[in-house]
Amino acid sequence: MNWLDSVKFDEHGLIPAIAQDAVTGRVLMVAWMNREALALTAERKEGVYWSRSRRKLWHKGEESGHIQKVKEIRLDCDSDVIILQIEQVGGIACHTGRESCFYRRLDDNGQWQVVDAILKDPHAIYESPKHEH
Repeated sequence: MNWLDSVKFDEHGLIPAIAQDAVTGRVLMVAWMNREALALTAERKEGVYWSRSRRKLWHKGEESGHIQKVKEIRLDCDSDVIILQIEQVGGIACHTGRESCFYRRLDDNGQWQVVDAILKDPHAIYESPKHEH
């Protein structure tokens, strides 16, 4: 049996995938994978996702150069969530130029507060020439 057959994709053929820093344990982002994206991630040892908005495979870092080197792939107890232990190249996982997509915290007044600094201006990330791998 193929290892992918154990994975429970949803009715759209997708599974949520959490990217977690392999050293610090910080959750950097959550994205979606289809069967092909998960297979490519395992094969390449780099994060490949399914972009729901663009309706195509998305190799994380293909434009920014901020690829994710996958150290470990885990499947949860219900077989319906993937977690990737990764090394985030460049230290930036978020398209906003921050380390993590989870940069806002709910304060006691019911307001979202930005708690993480921008490490690199997003315009500088996405307007620069494509990086070679």
